Amino acid sequence: MPVTSTAAVSATETACRLCGKVGLYPILSLGNALLTNALLAEEQLSQPEPTWPLEFAWCPECSLAQITQSAPVEVLQRESAFFASFSEAFVRSAKEIATDLTAALRLGANSLALEIGSNDGYLLQWYQQAGVPVLGIESAPNIARMAEVQKGIPTINDRFTRDLARQLAKRGQRADVLHANNVLTNTADINGFIAGCKEVLKPDGVFVAEVPYLKDIIDSCDCDMIYHEHLCYFSLTALDRLFRRGGLMVCEVEKLSIRGGSLRLYARHLSNNRPAMSVVRMLAQEDDWVFRESFYRQFGDRVNGLRADLISLLEKLKAQNKRIAVYGASAKSRTLLNYFGIGSQLVDYAVDRSTIKQGHFTPGSHLKVYAPDQLLRDQPDYCLLMNCDAADEVLAQQQRYRDAGGKFIIPLPNVRVA
Repeated sequence: MPVTSTAAVSATETACRLCGKVGLYPILSLGNALLTNALLAEEQLSQPEPTWPLEFAWCPECSLAQITQSAPVEVLQRESAFFASFSEAFVRSAKEIATDLTAALRLGANSLALEIGSNDGYLLQWYQQAGVPVLGIESAPNIARMAEVQKGIPTINDRFTRDLARQLAKRGQRADVLHANNVLTNTADINGFIAGCKEVLKPDGVFVAEVPYLKDIIDSCDCDMIYHEHLCYFSLTALDRLFRRGGLMVCEVEKLSIRGGSLRLYARHLSNNRPAMSVVRMLAQEDDWVFRESFYRQFGDRVNGLRADLISLLEKLKAQNKRIAVYGASAKSRTLLNYFGIGSQLVDYAVDRSTIKQGHFTPGSHLKVYAPDQLLRDQPDYCLLMNCDAADEVLAQQQRYRDAGGKFIIPLPNVRVA
């Protein structure tokens, strides 16, 4: 039986991670959810799996959406099974931005490209190939090793903090371009993080950050984005306030399709900089929803309706003796499988492109993970897609399975069969 935490804090008693206001509005409760994202070896299947409360809430003062409690750091799995290079979309986007910024900022041998949460070097490799010195900061030791060994990316295996930023600045390692892709979402002390970014950024440097966009998460009903590692969920309104508190200014913003909808921010030191029209326009557009309580309440209602629809479809198919696999064994799949109550009674196994995950079992649901070619060998009738934000990419990769009669169930934003 899983070890269940008894800790429980009402959202109305919780202080906002950005502004400190006590009195958050509860949006969605996912109960005591599995804490670890670690895939399991067969001998671990009988061992307890820790859980922790997972409550999604919103601050009516500054607009930051967040989970109300940070899970214990010592319990969270430090080794990671997410290698960014396995995603063609991530690598493609990384190459484009690195190439563009190398030219636009005239980076060269005397510059420094620094990335927080540098993963396996999927982004810094493009600066390095252009002759720009690079430095990665990556907290997962297995990924940091891979970046250094396989790609030759100098990598500090540590969490980024203001203290680390000061150490780098004292050593003269200040960045001309500083990247932090999908890192702010995972950061508990977001104010300290931004202050650290200011410390390590050269006076004329550019800080480029990517975050999943709250509006897209809610519009697309992306409840699978909610899990313990994802502490914060940002509107541009919240980001603008956060950056200004830390001495930086969001000067430009772009909408990206990656991860189901993201923002890419370009920030500089607060003094002598002004926001571009892209920032002014988006802030004005957010006024229509960002402080509207009903916008968040409807999201919670939709998630509960989606859960009922998906379970109904899967039960109907199983009653017809259809065989169903799962595509994707990421942290996002943990929310859908375990909060929705989908296990071996409804699905047979999982597949994933990551060779690191293959041969292991998903936490909670205990589905064995195979390589995607298992779909062709076994030809299940349906495959439940966990990577909904990459649906087009996955469907194209699995065209042979579909040509042979296999169908994909895409659960978000509405349950459909493709």
